[in-house]
Amino acid sequence: MSLKNGDMTLSTKFMASCDSYQDSRVVMVGVPMDFTCSFRPGTRFGPQKIREVSIGIEEYSVYRDKNLLDCSYFDCGDLDLPIGNVDASLELIGQAAGEIIEDGKLPLFIGGEHLISVPVIKKVYEKYGNDLTVLHFDAHADLREGYLGCANSHASAVRRLTDFMPGRNIYQFGIRSGTKEEFDFARENTNMFKLDVIEPLKSVIPKLGLKPVYITLDIDVADPAFANGTGTPEPGGISSKELIESINLLNGLNIVGFDIVEVSPPYDASDRTAVLAAKIIRDVILMV
Repeated sequence: MSLKNGDMTLSTKFMASCDSYQDSRVVMVGVPMDFTCSFRPGTRFGPQKIREVSIGIEEYSVYRDKNLLDCSYFDCGDLDLPIGNVDASLELIGQAAGEIIEDGKLPLFIGGEHLISVPVIKKVYEKYGNDLTVLHFDAHADLREGYLGCANSHASAVRRLTDFMPGRNIYQFGIRSGTKEEFDFARENTNMFKLDVIEPLKSVIPKLGLKPVYITLDIDVADPAFANGTGTPEPGGISSKELIESINLLNGLNIVGFDIVEVSPPYDASDRTAVLAAKIIRDVILMV
C-alpha cells in the first residue's frame, strides 16, 4: 500500500481534490469497514457515497467564506481491507495514518464504522502525547469494555482510546445512549456531556487554547430525522443546522486530525445523510 502512488481503490474523488499527495496539506482516506456493526451493516459504502454526493454542494462555504478551490488537499481513495479480518484491517488503517502524519500532513478519514477511529487516533497520540485532546460527537457513549466478547467493536471505540491515552483528555458531546456501566465509567474517566452539543462545546473550547485537537464525529449525533442513513439510529439528537454550527465553532482550534463515521447509505434513499457528511467535511478542510 502506498498513499503517495495513488494505488488505492477510488471510483470518485471528493470535490476539488488536487492531484498531488506531495503538495497537499490535508490527506483524505476512505475506510470501507463495517465488520463489527452491532445492528445494521452498510457503512462500508459510506466513503464512496459521500464523495459521490459532494458534487451536489458548492466548493464555496458560506459558513467559512472560503472556497475548496483555494485549498490543497488530496483524496487517496479507499483502503483495500481484508473483509472480515478486524485486526489486520486496524493494522492497515494505522499504517495509512502513520504515513500521513510522518509526512507532516493532516489525516482526514471517512468511515466506515466508528472502530476505524482508534488506530488513527493512536498514531496521532504517538506524535502529540498527553497534549492531545479528542472531541467526540456521537449519540452513543462507545465506552463498553467489549461487545459480545469482542474488545474491538464499534461499541467500544472510545473505551479503546482510554487504553493508551488519558480519559480526561476526551470530551464527549450529544451522548444519549449507552449502558449504565458506560455512564458510570464516563463519570470517572472522561468528560461527557449528555444530550446537548452547542452549549457544552462553547464552555470547553476556551480551555483548549493551542492544544492539538482531534475530532471524531459519528453522524448519528444528529437526529435520524436529519441523518437516517446510519446503522444505529437514535432519536432525540441535534438538527443538521446545529451540527454544522457546532463544527464551525471549532474554527481557530489547533486541529490535527478528523474523522467522520457511521454513514450507511443503504438506509437513506434521499442521500441526505451523506450530503450532510460531505458538507461537514468541506468545512473542516476549510478550517484546518
